Amino acid sequence: MESSDRLQAQPCGGRGARERILWAAAKLFYEEGINATGMNRLTEVAHVSKRTFYQHFSSKSALVEEYLRRFEGDGAPRCEQALSRTDLTPRERLLGVFAEAAGDGAVRGCPFHNAAVEAAGSLPGVQEVVTRHKQDFAQHLIGTAREAGADDPEGLGRQLAVLFEGAGALATSLGDDSPLRDARSAAATLIDVATRWTVGRR
Repeated sequence: MESSDRLQAQPCGGRGARERILWAAAKLFYEEGINATGMNRLTEVAHVSKRTFYQHFSSKSALVEEYLRRFEGDGAPRCEQALSRTDLTPRERLLGVFAEAAGDGAVRGCPFHNAAVEAAGSLPGVQEVVTRHKQDFAQHLIGTAREAGADDPEGLGRQLAVLFEGAGALATSLGDDSPLRDARSAAATLIDVATRWTVGRR
């Protein structure tokens, strides 16, 4: 089914208006961009009036904040969820972040990174959500690096965060996920060096 068909298939009317607005935001902000999505486009796709929109969200910025919050917790991107898998070793979880991202439509980029770039400091509430998420992600990497036995888990976690974010940005710029696959190989080297050093000192 084409995307236009899916849009037409969304329910109309007053019931579920908030969810339709968030559904439209998730689709349009990620696929077309936050700044490129005007209120007319947004309300048309969500099948709501502007009056109904403002009954649920005080501004477009408030909608962007809620859109990003939906990527937290259980709704986090699949690549980040790899860090919470109980069926993988810590090393596999760290590498899984890169592997899942490479197969997760990553050429469109991280929604948090994209929002930060588009906001460009003009939407403080949005920047706060982005900053908190990125800091939490880095802490999750550090915690997993500690589980993996890294001699300097904070250093390794920060390095992996930089590697992941940089590869994701390059993949978006090129429209090609190969930078993420290259980053996974580099991450494997970093992890092995960090953990072998620990083993060697014991």
